[in-house]
Amino acid sequence: MAEAFRGEIHQSVDKKARVSIPAAFRRILDADDLQKGDKGGARLYMVYGGKARRFVECYSKAGADALAARIEAMELGSPERDRAERDLISRSVMVEIEPDGRIVLPQKVREKMGFLGADLTTHGGEAVFAGATNRFKLYRAEVYAAEQEDEDDDDVDPLTLVGRASRMG
Repeated sequence: MAEAFRGEIHQSVDKKARVSIPAAFRRILDADDLQKGDKGGARLYMVYGGKARRFVECYSKAGADALAARIEAMELGSPERDRAERDLISRSVMVEIEPDGRIVLPQKVREKMGFLGADLTTHGGEAVFAGATNRFKLYRAEVYAAEQEDEDDDDVDPLTLVGRASRMG
């Protein structure tokens, strides 16, 4: 497996919806995009589909290609593939990372995250980059904090969950 996206990193979103990609994440995105975009920067694929999701799921070029390959392996015309294509392929956008390490959050991404209108242009905001091995999730900070409070661990050690998955797989 390639290097994993790890950690919880808080970054400011300015009034123009610009945010800096954490340096460790940029290194992975750069390594996973050998061809680069039109301006020479690594490409980031941002998935904003899925009504129940309160985050934007972000993939490197290699990660986005791997996800597309998994979807292409699904039965053509099946409801599952149609939904995966709609929510994970159609409802996504590619952005190229600028030389200064920033991106401008596209409109659909801002809508998904709740960075809208006068609130953003007056105050800016804060985003959380949450590592998830082969991808990362991008949250509005308030949403991320609320989800962390809502989690119910049931006093289960997370390593036991990994062990269970290994035995089942």
